[in-house]
Amino acid sequence: MFDKLFESIITKESSPSSYFFICLGVSLVLGIAVSLAFMYKNRHTKSFVITLAVIPAIVELLIMMVNGNIGTGIAVAGAFSLVRFRSAQGSAREIVFVFLDTSLGIAIGTGYIWVAVMFCIVILAFTLLLTTLGYGEAKTCERELRITIPESLDYTTVFDKVFEKYTSKNELWKVRTTNMGSLYKLSYRISLKDAAQEKEFIDDLRVLNGNLDILCSRDISDSEDNL
Repeated sequence: MFDKLFESIITKESSPSSYFFICLGVSLVLGIAVSLAFMYKNRHTKSFVITLAVIPAIVELLIMMVNGNIGTGIAVAGAFSLVRFRSAQGSAREIVFVFLDTSLGIAIGTGYIWVAVMFCIVILAFTLLLTTLGYGEAKTCERELRITIPESLDYTTVFDKVFEKYTSKNELWKVRTTNMGSLYKLSYRISLKDAAQEKEFIDDLRVLNGNLDILCSRDISDSEDNL
């Protein structure tokens, strides 16, 4: 009985129209489930959650149309590549959910509906559990600090006294030049001793960096976003 769950519904006796509508319906239902899970305790845009809702149905149709045709399969792969390079890079969570949607669409398109349903339930339940438990969240006083300084300033020691006063831990993890080399952008990971002193901390840094741009963020990431 359990083995039948891993059998494809696509057989020689199947009516093409019947399994198409079954696959389409399941794709839309699972797409909605994925989009609802993504919205749980997560910043999102209307366009992205709608995209998550329809991706499984689109991929499912593509897979059904390929149906063993090598030429069509290559064309589909090329289309996915174009979409990738014309799209802005998303967060790690967004990328994971897009891959989940794509996997569900492939499973449904090949007729493995129950595999797609069970996989969706397990992954979404596990994701919601980790989100609810706050797994991987940074501590309240941990910050990502980005400071712009002129090229004439020695960044190796200039902020030491300020960091010693306000932080319990600080690490310089990225340095890059900008504005034709006339400015440096420094990225630190810090832990504040007291979150209530964040403004005083930034004000003291502004005195040292000539009142250039400073960003203090709670989102600890390895992104290449500009200040």
